[in-house]
Amino acid sequence: MPASPARSAAFQILLRVAQQDAYSSELLHSDLLKNLSVADRGLCTEVVLGVLRWQSALDLAISAASDKHLRSLDPEVLTALRIAAYQIRFLDRVPARAAVNESVELVRSARKRSAVGFANAVLRKIVSSPPTITAHTPVEELSQRLAHPQWLVARWMESFGAAATQKICEYDQNIPETTVRLHGASSEELREQGIGFVPGALVSTALRISEGDLTQSEVFRSGRVFIQDEASQLVALLVGRGSRILDCCAAPGSKTAALAFRNPEAHIIAAELHPHRVRLLQERIAATNVEVLTADVTALQLGATFDRVLADVPCSGTGTLARNPEIKWKLRKSDLADLHTRQVAILSAALRHVAPGGRAIYSTCSLEVEENSAEEGS
Repeated sequence: MPASPARSAAFQILLRVAQQDAYSSELLHSDLLKNLSVADRGLCTEVVLGVLRWQSALDLAISAASDKHLRSLDPEVLTALRIAAYQIRFLDRVPARAAVNESVELVRSARKRSAVGFANAVLRKIVSSPPTITAHTPVEELSQRLAHPQWLVARWMESFGAAATQKICEYDQNIPETTVRLHGASSEELREQGIGFVPGALVSTALRISEGDLTQSEVFRSGRVFIQDEASQLVALLVGRGSRILDCCAAPGSKTAALAFRNPEAHIIAAELHPHRVRLLQERIAATNVEVLTADVTALQLGATFDRVLADVPCSGTGTLARNPEIKWKLRKSDLADLHTRQVAILSAALRHVAPGGRAIYSTCSLEVEENSAEEGS
């Protein structure tokens, strides 16, 4: 019997994240889920994000139950093992037997028949012998218990202290609230369509969804409400109002859309370096006052003619690990210096476009000092 549609979709998404440098946040809203029921969409999302959040903990459990090194396993086999291990350890509502059988079928369907017996044996051992933490230092203990890379935990402890680091890691391992920005819809319409909400914690215009499936509502499908974190909404508010606005690194477009909604009479130029992200930007932005450019902002020749300039720069994303957990497994410490260099170049270019008396806003979704408060050369 083939694996369930939800687990099959989760399997394909996790393989793409591992092998193609794809992002789960994009794939979970792709055609891979279009034929799934609401319940299966929910399970697929739970499994994908759960596996990515707890990947190192799952790998420890698999290693303890296996006589093979994880690096020697085919990606399909390791992914199927992680899917089952996550359900066994974290999803009480899924019977362990079902989790094992489904992942064995995923291995079989991936044409890894020689690994079917191995996968079955490893998973049954995980069921019968839960792993224990074997840490020798506070960094190792927190890294193992809350599934974060040791190097990242160590630098956070140095920067923020042990208590704050634990809170950061705990937050990353929980499902974050869905926050929205109204884009023409009213709060009354949300209520009428069965969507419950409470006020935002940081931004007065933000709403945190408390019940209902927003993505199935008419207001969401019509583009009159955007899913957008409060911090992202706050950045757009800090840009303020202007007549000419430059968004230097605009994709995927949530901040650009907020700027356009708040400044309907302004001329907004949204620049983006990568063509595939430009297409995404064009799909998301319907406002007629936004001009989208495929351009490297560091080489853009537009002059100091903008009274508002936003440099929401490419960054490590360590402030978004609750929503984008795969980042913590892809990021390397050496990446931070390269990102810092790019960020300084983008900010320097952005400042050249600010008109006298204008305002520039620099923002990242990172917790790292190199990307935020550190001065050039420090």
